[in-house]
Amino acid sequence: MPLSVKYAQLCLLFICILIAHTAVAQIVEQTDPLRPSLPDSVKTSKTDSTKTAAVQPKIDTIKQVKSVTRIVRYRFTADGTFTAGNVNRSLLQLTSAVDYQLSNYFKLSSNPSFVYGRQSGILAEREWFGDLRTTYRYEKRLYYLAFGSYERSNLRQINHRWTAAAGAGYKLLNQKRAYISITDVLMQEYTDFLELTNDINIFRNSARLYGEYTFGKDRFTVTHTAFYQPALGQYNVRWNASVSLQVKLTSATSLRSTVANAYESLVVPGRQNNDFRFTIGLVYEKK
Repeated sequence: MPLSVKYAQLCLLFICILIAHTAVAQIVEQTDPLRPSLPDSVKTSKTDSTKTAAVQPKIDTIKQVKSVTRIVRYRFTADGTFTAGNVNRSLLQLTSAVDYQLSNYFKLSSNPSFVYGRQSGILAEREWFGDLRTTYRYEKRLYYLAFGSYERSNLRQINHRWTAAAGAGYKLLNQKRAYISITDVLMQEYTDFLELTNDINIFRNSARLYGEYTFGKDRFTVTHTAFYQPALGQYNVRWNASVSLQVKLTSATSLRSTVANAYESLVVPGRQNNDFRFTIGLVYEKK
């Protein structure tokens, strides 16, 4: 039996086992973004550059590098759980990431997501999250960003949550197979809880640590994202973190497994502060 067929069978068996044992609450957190585009100097090795320069004039080489610049990059992830019998449960989760390069200095990005789940015929999750970010000097080690987001959550009984923020980011490590960045922004948040009389209108400091690492000739990718968002002037803390393992099946599709946790110190009565999840699904990605 060919190795590729055996590999596909093992992946299918792995998915079935995990889905059969997975029954945890879902959350909407700020998903991990697409890694910023690597500069041309990092994409092309010294050996390749020397060969190209020997074959073509310098001007033609520069034009060729500019012509392969990617303007739009995107990723789409879908996973879910469906069971019937003593426990009837249906869960669908859709997440995505899109980057649009406006110029060599500005880039627009978005990470919308949607979760829908029912437990024994009762609506449990219907979570919406959408954002729009603009990044200035995104290929530099020190860059600047501003964003706004909107969220609704049946799980946490959030009717509306609006945020607006601006700050800076710094790339601690920026190599072909390893990337780590940290961002820190000042964020204004307005939250309308369904079961709380007073709305929440506060400022937060939001720090994010993001990393991406590839192994095995880019076949395996590990991604981690962590947010810590304390309120200014009062005790009101939000944080979330996730770790993902992505295994490439084809040039555009991958199998992706994610462990995530989210915490909010202020929740409506009857809701827990902490939510944990484990999901597995397929990814379609173009860079």
